[in-house]
Amino acid sequence: MNGNGKFTSKRARTIYSAQFKAQVVLEVLTGTKTVSEACRAYNIKYESLNRWRNHFLENADQLFQTEGHGSAEEARVAELERVIGRLTLELEIAKKASSLLSAHLQRSER
Repeated sequence: MNGNGKFTSKRARTIYSAQFKAQVVLEVLTGTKTVSEACRAYNIKYESLNRWRNHFLENADQLFQTEGHGSAEEARVAELERVIGRLTLELEIAKKASSLLSAHLQRSER
């Protein structure tokens, strides 16, 4: 990666880091630079910067999601963890009952 946050591949195509894209988009959104100024300053195509800006704006709401609004996968994991906890408790109770019953049977055989 060079100083501008770019990764260059063997082809002529330049791959920019996520941090660099965010920095440039924020400069445009805050008014520090216009889209044209940013494109000239960083040698970026106008279409690329607009795509980054649109992507940034479309996904900005995800920054403020709380843990309470987790995905279906997170809910499933939580449910499975509760089931594991319940089954572990049931297994411990069954082991204790088995050992008590075994001890009681051994005493009654004497």
